[in-house]
Amino acid sequence: MPFRDAHAGDHTRLFEIWHAAVVATHDFLTENDRQEIAEVVRHEYLPNATFTVYTDAHDRILGFMGCTGNNIDALFVDPSHHGQGIGRCFTERMQREFDSVTVQVNEQQPQAHAFYRSCGFTDIRRDAVDDAGRPFPIIHMRWGR
Repeated sequence: MPFRDAHAGDHTRLFEIWHAAVVATHDFLTENDRQEIAEVVRHEYLPNATFTVYTDAHDRILGFMGCTGNNIDALFVDPSHHGQGIGRCFTERMQREFDSVTVQVNEQQPQAHAFYRSCGFTDIRRDAVDDAGRPFPIIHMRWGR
């Protein structure tokens, strides 16, 4: 299987993937927004969360997912591997493990919203701001058996 648990030595690669994916897909963020969020991701989130990584045959990390129980907190794939089914592999893994899975997506990121809908998730609620109070609306989604 291409999945394994991430370890501290993976954090640089996880940050590279996060940054590249955000630049490629989060065009609603300003450069200042990205820099502020990057500091939190690099210094607070990555060192303190648990991740599953998806690797190629040479153990190169192509994507990662962080979860809290049945909630997908983060799912990022190296943009050079977008559209190859890696994100779907992560969501299907969660759907096999849990009867219900939740995720939040930025409203200004329609490709992520469409991706989760294609995986069977439905919208359940909208918040006008993100968890940090920034003006980036969040759509809460749920998949269930």
